[in-house]
Amino acid sequence: MKRPLILAMLVAASIGHAQTGPLADLARPQSGTSKRETSTFREGNSGKYDSKAFPKGDLMERSNSDNFRVAPGATHTLMDVKGSGVITHMWMTFLGPERQDWAPNGSATHQDMLLRIYWDGNPKPAIEAPVGDFFANCFGRRSSVISLPVIVEDADSYNCYWQMPFRKSARIEIVNQGTENINLLYYNIDWIQKPIAKDVPYFYAQYRQEYPVEHGKDYTVLETQGKGHYVGTVMAVRTRSPSWFGEGDEKVYIDGEDHASIWGTGTEDYFLSAWGLQKTSTPYFGVPYFDQWGIVGGHTSAYRWHINDPLVFQKGIKVTFEHFGWMSPDENKDYRSMSWNEREDDYSSVAFWYQTGTPTFSARAPSGAERRLPSLERVTAFARDAEKHGLGETTRQNLDLYPGAQVLYMPADDQISPTNLRPSAADLGKAWISIPITVKEKEPLRLVLNMTSSYDFGRYQAYLIGPTVGAEVKVGGPIDLYSKDVENREFHLLDFWPEPGNYTLKLQCVGKNPLSQGYYLGIESVRLRERRPRVKQMGWDKDKDWRKDPKLYG
Repeated sequence: MKRPLILAMLVAASIGHAQTGPLADLARPQSGTSKRETSTFREGNSGKYDSKAFPKGDLMERSNSDNFRVAPGATHTLMDVKGSGVITHMWMTFLGPERQDWAPNGSATHQDMLLRIYWDGNPKPAIEAPVGDFFANCFGRRSSVISLPVIVEDADSYNCYWQMPFRKSARIEIVNQGTENINLLYYNIDWIQKPIAKDVPYFYAQYRQEYPVEHGKDYTVLETQGKGHYVGTVMAVRTRSPSWFGEGDEKVYIDGEDHASIWGTGTEDYFLSAWGLQKTSTPYFGVPYFDQWGIVGGHTSAYRWHINDPLVFQKGIKVTFEHFGWMSPDENKDYRSMSWNEREDDYSSVAFWYQTGTPTFSARAPSGAERRLPSLERVTAFARDAEKHGLGETTRQNLDLYPGAQVLYMPADDQISPTNLRPSAADLGKAWISIPITVKEKEPLRLVLNMTSSYDFGRYQAYLIGPTVGAEVKVGGPIDLYSKDVENREFHLLDFWPEPGNYTLKLQCVGKNPLSQGYYLGIESVRLRERRPRVKQMGWDKDKDWRKDPKLYG
């Protein structure tokens, strides 16, 4: 063979070998036969749905009845097939929890919907996670995700491209563990029927939670024995303390190690961000939901896919996270703010991995009721129950943002600023709203306002009036309620130990954002939120006068 020909063949071979990835695979021969399991309507002889009938495909409107309603406590099977193959894509959608014509009482959230997938007749599910968390949508809240294996477009179409092989059978089901129906459940499950080699691993995903995390012990995402590779993490944290939760490192133990050989530098670093977490979505990592930095009761969810960097194990793996972070002085034994404190926040997670043989993980998803985050409120005073106000009027307004009605306060613009010039302090002083609060026990609490922002809302200053005769105490700075869209936002104002008695929270108009079209205010409730038990045990601020030195730890 001539040298130029040999060189050409070697070059061609090297080029062919270099062509890898999903697009390169499309130019190679494919084996098997494509199949789909779907919610499309199949009409039986009785006129009702029959899973064994052919899809209805005539001009009758019934042909478009391609969805299901799943009652509380019921299980719906999306796929149940015999034989071998691989699931290549799952898509589903359903109504959100908001009340609407299709669902006057609302619908189950995707946290209430438990996804279970079984391989080869195994009675233990290989995949067990809330639908939302499996698709990187935690807390029952809908968020957009744009990544390689998981895409949630416009926060309501749930797509998954994890490859899921099986050898004898596959069954996919959703259990409604909520109190309302799952409404308008549509789905398509794409799979290829073909032989699966003996050494191909199965796909697993498992949810677990700790509300709050266990003191003195790292949070465990997954622990299993066997051979495989770890491919992803979804994690959600609801903070129970002020400041930043994410200083804790990931610690991964490979093949039975006594000490983790994979040790990270911080929670945000594991999720491939830096200097904290903020809302983002990329092919390999993202933060679909983040509400506020450093508050008590803040929500953060993140995903990290190990697609190009799987964590490979031959005998077993244990994936854990420290739960350390910054702490406010009143939770620190030395009464100082520092970065290395063991925190007691609420954690939940989903581990994603491939494994051969029989895995040994023992985690099971708790019930739907147990998955809901426990309330942190010691006192909730709803504005709709007993508000009073100055000039203008109020109305009760139902928004999708709240389970009940908020109060919309509408001071008359012509009274605030009769000449459309900058209003005087006297004019603004006439526009106010107040809500009573009752405290039964002296304990450490945080004062929080659950409010609405909008395009025609004003700026308001908060004052707290205590149970004894005295002046109004200014708490926090002016609250700007302007936003381009109608949104819910919490405003954290004060950490204090109030004496038992009756209090009044007053919000007084102090102007408006230049972009705002009005001076309105929307408020759902005033809340006194619990602090961690150690704040009470340490008692640093117990005897301090919050009226003279109001504090808000962050």
